[in-house]
Amino acid sequence: MKKFEHFKSNLKVLITAENEDLSNEFIIGGIIDKFFVQFELGWKVLKELLSYEGQSISATGSPKMILKTSYTIFDFIDENIWLGMLKNRNDLTHIYDALAAKRLVEVILKDYIPAFIKMQTGIEEYYGIELENIK
Repeated sequence: MKKFEHFKSNLKVLITAENEDLSNEFIIGGIIDKFFVQFELGWKVLKELLSYEGQSISATGSPKMILKTSYTIFDFIDENIWLGMLKNRNDLTHIYDALAAKRLVEVILKDYIPAFIKMQTGIEEYYGIELENIK
């Protein structure tokens, strides 16, 4: 599954964020941008998996509906964390001050990156070799 490969590749870079200079505004902005891409890839991977599972919501579902449906099917999705990601993703255009950006990076490092890792591991364990046959 191509999107999942992109998800894993982007995550490999995002995981290194904790080793960066978190006092540098450029670095903070880069981490937030990488998070945005990772979230987009994440919900779209879930959408493809729901389609594979025969869930009709995958045809027209919004990110919120995709996440809520995924939570009911996959035990590797924490609904509260992912809905928090969605809210932060939607609020990204309103982050104008450095303090708010730093707070978001703290949440990305503490909560969101582990959730992305859990998703990757969960998908690999749940689908295994079957992943090659999905879209």
